[in-house]
Amino acid sequence: MTFHNADSVLMLDDEYDIMSILILALERQGFHVIGFTEPLLALDHFQKNSERYWLVVADIRMPLIDGYQFIKRVKEVKHDVKVFFMSAFLTDDIQYRVGLTSVKVDEYIEKPISLNDFVRLVKNIFHLPISDNQQK
Repeated sequence: MTFHNADSVLMLDDEYDIMSILILALERQGFHVIGFTEPLLALDHFQKNSERYWLVVADIRMPLIDGYQFIKRVKEVKHDVKVFFMSAFLTDDIQYRVGLTSVKVDEYIEKPISLNDFVRLVKNIFHLPISDNQQK
């Protein structure tokens, strides 16, 4: 299934279990998703394959480089890529507020999120219809 010239999703979360569940939910809907648990590997992959990606979903708090630094570098490679940030931490955290103003984000997701809600957000960014079972 091709949605745009770029039809893949890159997902980055240092928690493998969370990432794999979200990837499976998207793959069941026909999305092509590549997942990473290490930001530097994800960045290297994105730099070499940016033309494939329409959406990058990244956790904010990770080791080595945080989500803000990761997305800044991603946007240097492909400024128009869509970005979702995820975090299990409160949005009133001072680090969150300072970092969020430094990058353009299309959606902020607070973990935990239901799989239906997550799939709905991704479909919305791809401008795809939402099935009845996902509107509940």
